Amino acid sequence: MILVITLIADPIRRNLDPHLAESLRNAWGGDDVRWLSPDEAAEFAVGEMPGNFWTAWEDCRELGVDLVPVRAENRRKKMLLADMDSTLIQQECIDELAAEAGVGDHVAAITARAMNGELDFEEAIDERVSLLAGLPISVIKKVLTERITYMPGGKTLVATMKANDAYAALVSGGFADFTGPVADHLGFDEHRSNTLLREDGRLTGVAQRPILGREAKVEALREIATKRGWSLDDTIAVGDGANDLGMLGLAGMGVALHAKPAVAAQCDLRINVGDLTSLLFLQGYTRDEFVGG
Repeated sequence: MILVITLIADPIRRNLDPHLAESLRNAWGGDDVRWLSPDEAAEFAVGEMPGNFWTAWEDCRELGVDLVPVRAENRRKKMLLADMDSTLIQQECIDELAAEAGVGDHVAAITARAMNGELDFEEAIDERVSLLAGLPISVIKKVLTERITYMPGGKTLVATMKANDAYAALVSGGFADFTGPVADHLGFDEHRSNTLLREDGRLTGVAQRPILGREAKVEALREIATKRGWSLDDTIAVGDGANDLGMLGLAGMGVALHAKPAVAAQCDLRINVGDLTSLLFLQGYTRDEFVGG
């Protein structure tokens, strides 16, 4: 099996030293280095996974460079399935709502444990949502406007893949009040998420059943791919939390982006330095091919 070793630096610092790429290529007997973006991203092919790959990965991490092995075959994917919280946006929406309700620290602590796989996801949803009971619905718009910021590279990722006939789906354990605006802003074809129930202009503290969690993301990946006549190998998925592990393991290319430690430990494709455009580099796109960025 041919692998492509991809090196990706922070797009702002652009600190990828050509000597690093050449040194790794020489050590592992790889093909010529191909630059995807000067000082930012490069790749070379090898015949097998290097035995000391993870030692080199640790060394690259110290240098502020992501080192990622991907299969050379069928690299450009036809479908993107993405998590939202801490993946497409830089916050956890429920934590931001909780901050407005005065229970921010308590809810954030539960979220962190749930995303690291320490708590049952559905139980964690119920506990956190119950603490939002009575919060005016108008607060949702305030959080969207004042507290939510986008992960760099999201628009470019979606626009570039769609320009190459791919389909983009946002599937989140978060809430439709957020996934709708985020999906529209980034250009996704569809979004799936949970619903916060409300009454008389306020949240009831209950989430509508069934709760969309880990298995629902797996089902969405299978369902959308099958409906469009694609194999699972035609898909790329990205997420950061324990409830994303199912889809990350099932997709042809499952990428842990700035992931929780327990999640990253279970994924070979880890992006810790780069932004969402890293997913384009992993598919072999050059920066010159990016759309909207």
